[in-house]
Amino acid sequence: MLGGGGLVAANVYASATEDGGADPARTLSTPAGTIDCPDVGSELTNVPDGAREDVAKELALLDQQIAEAYQRLQESAQAIQQDAGFADSAIMNPLKDKRAATIERIAVAVDRVGDRPEGLDSLAACTLRAADNGTGEDGNAGDQEQGGDNQDGADQGNQQPGNGDQQGNGGQAGNGPVAADYVDIKSVQPNVSDPVAQKGASRGTFATSCGVNENGLFNSDNVIVAPGVSNGAHHFHDYIGNQSNDAFASDEDLANAETSCVDQGDKSTYYWPVIRLQNGTQEQDANSPGGGIEGNAGEIVTPKAVTLDFVGNPRSKVAEMPRLLRIITGDAKAFVNGTANANASWSCTGFEDRQLKDKYPLCPQGSDVVRTFKFQSCWDGQNIDSANHRTHVAFAAADGSCANGFKAIPQLVQRIVYDVDAPSLQDGGKTTPLFAVDSFPEQLHKPVTDHGDFINVFSEDLMGEMVDCINEGRKCGAGAGDGGEPGGEEPTEEPTQAPTTPPGGNDDPGNGKPEPGDDGDKPTDAPATEDPATDEPATQEPATEKPATEKPATDEPATQDPATGPAEEDGKPTLSSTVAPKADGTPTANDAQGGSGSTPAQTQSAAAGDDSGSGSGTEPQAVGNGDLAETGTSLWPAAAGAVLLMGGFLLLMRTRRRAE
Repeated sequence: MLGGGGLVAANVYASATEDGGADPARTLSTPAGTIDCPDVGSELTNVPDGAREDVAKELALLDQQIAEAYQRLQESAQAIQQDAGFADSAIMNPLKDKRAATIERIAVAVDRVGDRPEGLDSLAACTLRAADNGTGEDGNAGDQEQGGDNQDGADQGNQQPGNGDQQGNGGQAGNGPVAADYVDIKSVQPNVSDPVAQKGASRGTFATSCGVNENGLFNSDNVIVAPGVSNGAHHFHDYIGNQSNDAFASDEDLANAETSCVDQGDKSTYYWPVIRLQNGTQEQDANSPGGGIEGNAGEIVTPKAVTLDFVGNPRSKVAEMPRLLRIITGDAKAFVNGTANANASWSCTGFEDRQLKDKYPLCPQGSDVVRTFKFQSCWDGQNIDSANHRTHVAFAAADGSCANGFKAIPQLVQRIVYDVDAPSLQDGGKTTPLFAVDSFPEQLHKPVTDHGDFINVFSEDLMGEMVDCINEGRKCGAGAGDGGEPGGEEPTEEPTQAPTTPPGGNDDPGNGKPEPGDDGDKPTDAPATEDPATDEPATQEPATEKPATEKPATDEPATQDPATGPAEEDGKPTLSSTVAPKADGTPTANDAQGGSGSTPAQTQSAAAGDDSGSGSGTEPQAVGNGDLAETGTSLWPAAAGAVLLMGGFLLLMRTRRRAE
């Protein structure tokens, strides 16, 4: 009777959870494909000052057009299935015409105050790559194959759209991530190396403490690449530091703003794409541009800890950053553009001598996910920004030197820690949800698209203190006492090592390096105040206890209404229109300037053991195999349980009669 009753109960529970427990946000249909468009912004390296505002808005409109094409693509899934040419005639060809008109306006704007750019006309056409094509061939192609953007395609392997195990299904609103985007950090070999500090190096560290965005300041703007344009990023950002950062913030607004930083002399703005859990939570932007409408769905995770360190140069002293200097590191469109400007770096606390470029880490119990950004540390000495937001700054060479005409400045090393569990890949994140960064729709939430943004709004006095501290080899700043391990407990499992290709040069954005341990094998976290530009691991002891200086993540982010007014497709956007920027980071055309176009080497990591076995790499999040709900899809457990229950009851009655 007990066994039969248990089977009946299990079957009823499974049937109920199979249909009633699914959330619509997790089961949206997969997109029809990936729209792959050439990046116009990367070709505009010399835009006259008088044309920059108009050009920025037109570049934003190009991304808005792509986002709207994605929306039409999803709405037209049935029509596309019935008519193979529908996508071309109704979506891709109109997109090409709109892009051509916008590109022409860019050329005219530049021509009014300078030399008309040549060769932009060929960038109008986009390619639609079918999501279900595993051969790498394009599906319903547009008028013209994209050329030149995937310059690192040979190195990217399965990072390119159209590859069979990187289809655009599962995960955030049906456009990623997938199981193949994750790897067990224990299977990655230590791969972090730093240049040797030389005589005259600046060995100090200046730390600033600005919280973890516990007050929930979000928006989908990007004041650097799309000033005056709402929803310029097409994904949500976390903001710490400056509290007046949106698309319409002027330099004066930034200078007069409030700041979340402990030292009120730091009104700089630090922002990055949010991380979301794929658990079906309806966030404030679930039905808004930049959020659920563009495939960014799920619960926003507040960081557990954020450390902001400014470090020196291994060859020379550093100069002061100019006020309002803007730096973007990484490429928000690296999945389509290629990895020339990618600077993503993922790891786990306790394993930060192992950095991943194109995978999310699966961290063991007691270890937290870490995102690290090492920003460019060479400045051209003249400009606080550039047309493509890259050529005015550059990464140092492998030995720490800056190119001719560039000078060393303090390098911002940004470390963001999250208390998120390793997702259950075997059931598509049902048991433990997947996590991923927000992204442009066509970037499919790939980890390689991670990026960070910074605007220097330090007071002159505090910037002077920072430079003196770094050049004199001291550890200073309001965040200097935060300790080296804000990431939580030590991992409970001993890491193992598997072969991997180590990244090379100083462009590697890894934050940690191996620290000497008792057993000689298990890595420990690099201290948050450690200077990653020097090679002195023995001079800084690892943190021995978890610091309590950072405010823990709040349970619920504050609500904020994002801009919702869509832009006119064919006209120029107004200041209040919802349009998007060019990529947060685009490949620079000037590779000779101090390594600004240098390519951080990609880590080729092993797959995540049995958890990412065959069949799970492209499985949608809402689909799993072998779970309880599957058992409930058939009636035999209930029937067998009913037979056992009745048989047990009859046996009980007969036994009682004999006893009487």
